[in-house]
Amino acid sequence: MLVRDAVPIDAARCAEVYAPYVTDAAISFEAEPPSPAEMAERIARAQLRHAWLVGESGGRVVGYAYGGEWMSRAAYSWSCTVSVYLEPGLRRTGAGRALYEALFARLADRGYRTALAGVTLPNPASEGLHRALGFAPVGVFRGVGFKGGAWRDVAWFQRALTEDGGPPAPLR
Repeated sequence: MLVRDAVPIDAARCAEVYAPYVTDAAISFEAEPPSPAEMAERIARAQLRHAWLVGESGGRVVGYAYGGEWMSRAAYSWSCTVSVYLEPGLRRTGAGRALYEALFARLADRGYRTALAGVTLPNPASEGLHRALGFAPVGVFRGVGFKGGAWRDVAWFQRALTEDGGPPAPLR
């Protein structure tokens, strides 16, 4: 699988990959899948300060990973959220790991120190992926989302992107 920066034309495939997570599961808390135009805006926004990468196999986008803002207060500037989505059938193939590892490197190069990932429970596959990639569970937000006729919990995981403990440099 080739991992590369997303470009505007990837928005339609990213929207297709993401749609089942919205419509067929409680994994995403969105009510309606975003359109390709909305996905293009999300890609552009993520690339301004963080990153949005796609995984391509046989010339076709089969998954993506991106970073985004954790909190808006200045002290949080060096922390970010991360997410990865794969088309159905690609779990446990190494695709999620490849996308995330490339994303972590990109975010660290930009000056980010900590990645945080929210996982709607239950989701053993996502919990396992995050643990395998060095994330530690840091807490569960109980009943914070209502989807699929039930209140859903979200587990939060945290991972260092760098071992540097000194004062932060400006983000790039």
